[in-house]
Order: sequence, then structure tokens, then C-alpha cells
Amino acid sequence: MIVLGVALVSLAIWLVLVFARDGFWLTRERDGPVTPDLIRGPCEPAAEPNDRRGGEGLAWMPGQARHDGKGWPSVIAIVPARDEAEVIARSIGSLAAQDYPGDFRIVLVDDSSSDGTAGIARALGSDRLSVVTGAPLAPGWTGKLWAVSQGIAAAGDAPDYLLLTDADIAHAPDTLRSLVTRAVEDDRVLVSLMARLRCESLAERALIPAFVWFFQMLYPFATVNRRGRGLGAAAGGVMLVERRALEAAGGIAAVRSALIDDCAFGALLKTQGAVWLGLTDRAKSIRRYDTWGSVAAMISRSAYAQLHYSPLLLAGTTLGLALTYLAPPVLAIAARGPAQYAAIAAWALMALAFLPMVRFYRRSPLWGLLLPAIATFYAGCTLLSAWQHVRGRGGLWKGRVQADLAA
Repeated sequence: MIVLGVALVSLAIWLVLVFARDGFWLTRERDGPVTPDLIRGPCEPAAEPNDRRGGEGLAWMPGQARHDGKGWPSVIAIVPARDEAEVIARSIGSLAAQDYPGDFRIVLVDDSSSDGTAGIARALGSDRLSVVTGAPLAPGWTGKLWAVSQGIAAAGDAPDYLLLTDADIAHAPDTLRSLVTRAVEDDRVLVSLMARLRCESLAERALIPAFVWFFQMLYPFATVNRRGRGLGAAAGGVMLVERRALEAAGGIAAVRSALIDDCAFGALLKTQGAVWLGLTDRAKSIRRYDTWGSVAAMISRSAYAQLHYSPLLLAGTTLGLALTYLAPPVLAIAARGPAQYAAIAAWALMALAFLPMVRFYRRSPLWGLLLPAIATFYAGCTLLSAWQHVRGRGGLWKGRVQADLAA
């Protein structure tokens, strides 16, 4: 009876995840193709421009003539960078090559790099780029957000929008045009793209699609994108934010100690208006995770922070992962009768739910059957994250231990 009970609970969990979790696994929320209207851009002045939210936001609407004469809002990209010599040329180069009709500039904040990151960026010779030498890390801030705050300060009141993007993201030429169009025409104070992560090495092929899939499970994109108060989130690699909305929310300082800063940022901006989060092929992460250890380090850096550094939540999560992912294959093989049938059904639902993400990353559907093993790896990384926190090494990133800020 106990075995049957475990199998039925596992099956019930998967029925809820598949049918009552806003279809997170379907990967439907994606940025679309560039439309003819997007290519032409807005050019006619609005009859009575006003703020559609009725608050202190931008007093303009799509099509209203602006200072650039083309109706496109001004944007400044903020790129924090710490020892990014391997990727910075491609990242900044892709930003400098943006096909954007409005005023667009780039601020690179060099966060105490020791590998010549700033020099490599300057050598590109883009007149859109300016480089800010970062100040020493201020107390109470995580390193990335401290760098971002300095970039925002350098941008001043000039931009209508800020593009907050990581130094390891390569952008298609129409990325900014697409982001701005969605923000303006769909009235979103924040538009964020989950960049396509690198998926080439064996470790990446096995683990990276699941990383995005687990993120969607925790923060279903359809739920995030629903208007009104509720769940907010973002993907830190690409975030276009309305500057005045960010200021009204308290600025970047409002999340200065957040280790999972993108989700904290998304929740903050949803208090000011609608946000949108989706998958994309336009922005791609070019950071390498060639080994199992490098992927584990990436996961463990913030996994325990997701559990609010709670031993009780850690224990509950570990048990829940075992019940959700391990019980179905174990019982499908070892049990007999109704318990086996229920376990097989749970395992099948699991594999089918993972299939759309596997297809998005152009991987074999057989990876769906291996999701229990992949989830076990992630559970181990969560335990490792807790152990690192206990040892005073939580949130380690390029020589900085940051977890204690948010603990």
C-alpha cells in the first residue's frame, strides 16, 4: 500500500504540473519574427499623446514623433563586465551593430577586470560605446548590481529605456528593435528574453535545457506575462526596462542584495506595470560550460538562495525532488501491478513535458527519459549550494562571496 501510495502521489504531482501549471512546459512564450510594421517603424504623430497607465510614465504613444524624428525612443545599454576577455568583443560588437533607428548608446562598466576586458571593448572602435571604470564594491551590494547601478548613473536622464544585458550575450541585429516594439506597442514596463544558452559540450547538452525548463516550472512565463499583480520574473541576460518605471519602483538599489537578481528585478517592475518574459533565438549566451563541474558551479551559486537559506525548505525540496523525479523510474522498474502502471504513467508525463524544451534546443527526445537522472544532478547541486553557504562560500562568482548579503 505504501508503494502504491508513493506511485499515486508521484502521478498526481505530474498531472498537476502538466495540466495546472499554466502550460509552462509548452515553450509557447517566444519573441516573434520581425514584422513589416516593425521594419518601417512608427512615423506618424499621435493625436493626443498621453501615458496609457495614467501615472508618471512616458508621456508618449507608439507613432508619436520624438526628438529623433522617427518615433523611436532612446535607449542606453548597460553592460557590467568582470574578466570577460573571452566573450566581450563578440558581445559588445553585436550591440554596436544593432539596426535601431533611434538614439542608442552602450555603457560598459568594467568591474575591476584583470584580463584587459575594457581594452578589448575599446579596440572595437564603436562610437556608440563608452567605458566606465567601476568603483570598489559598496557594502550591501552584489557585484553585478553595483556595476549596473554605476552604468545607470552614467546614463542619467537621457534614455527612455535601459537595456540591461550581460557581457556574455551575443545579440542579433534586430534584437533591440524587437524589444522596444513589444515594450511600446504592448505597453510593458519590462521586456525580458531568456537567451538561448550554449549547448554544445556533453555536460551542456545533458543539463542546460533542463536549467531553462526548471526555471519555467518555478516561474511559468504565461503567469509572469499576465497583466495585474502576481508573479513577476525576468531573465537577467536581456532586460529592457522603462527608465521612469524603474525610478518609480525605487531604482536598482531596491534589489541591490539579491543573488537571484533577475527574478527580484522582474517582481519589482511588475509593481509598476505589465512585464513580458519569453524564449528567444535572437540573443545567445556564449559563455562556456564545458565540464560537469562548471555547470554544477553555475547551479550551486544561487540554488540555496532560491530556498531562502532555509534548512527546512532544503529538506522538503530534496524529498519533493525524490518523490517527483526518482520515484517514477524506480517504481516503474521495481514495482508490480497498479503501482507500476501509475509510475510508468508519471515517467511518461515527465518525458513528454520535457520534450518541447528538448526540441527548442534541438536535442534528441531521448533526453526526456533521462530527466530523473538530470534532476538528481540538480538536487546534488542544491545540496552543494547549501554546503558552500555553511562554509562561507555561498554565491561565489569570480572571487566574490555574495550569498551572505541576502541571507
